Amino acid sequence: MATPTTTPILHYFDLGRLGRGEVVRLFLRDAGIKFENILYPYGNDWEVTTGALAKQGTTLTKKLPALEYGGRILTQHIPILRFLSRDLGRYDGETSDEKFVVDAVADIYIDWRYQWVLQLDKVTDEYKNKYVTKYYDVLDHYYSKTNGPFLLGDTISYADFAVYQSIDNDERIKTLPAKLPASLETFRKAFEARPNIAAYIRETAA
Repeated sequence: MATPTTTPILHYFDLGRLGRGEVVRLFLRDAGIKFENILYPYGNDWEVTTGALAKQGTTLTKKLPALEYGGRILTQHIPILRFLSRDLGRYDGETSDEKFVVDAVADIYIDWRYQWVLQLDKVTDEYKNKYVTKYYDVLDHYYSKTNGPFLLGDTISYADFAVYQSIDNDERIKTLPAKLPASLETFRKAFEARPNIAAYIRETAA
């Protein structure tokens, strides 16, 4: 496992508990990695901010989050989680089958996120009444295959952080189904009970 020579720095917009940067923040907190959290205003000029960050080398993609870690600039939140998991030697599954499941669920989450972002201006009936139900039913297919509570059973993976964020963020824009599948209710409760996550939730409670 590589140890960063300096404190990692997470760059993201000041969006509270919403968005991609929050997934990385949850992961870092759970892993016990101390980091500096730099937040930028999010408004009509956000592209100016990211353009300036790109010029100074903080982000290669003109998008956030960006994580300065071990002398590297890491971008794209799911690849960041994959890199950290492999660097830490945990959160990634141990067998090829487990790694496949973790990657597959992470990709399902990416599809969800694209649709979720489109709802921020105005929630559509198609998303609220059809898409999210199908999404959580697909997740239930994976989560109900083990005795839980996590995707890989008793072992948490990086995909669990993304799935939790989707549940939390759908709830925040009032698009979460009235009743989640039992496997996901169990997962959510177990995730929020993890000591570092529970402490973070208390700190950020609105």
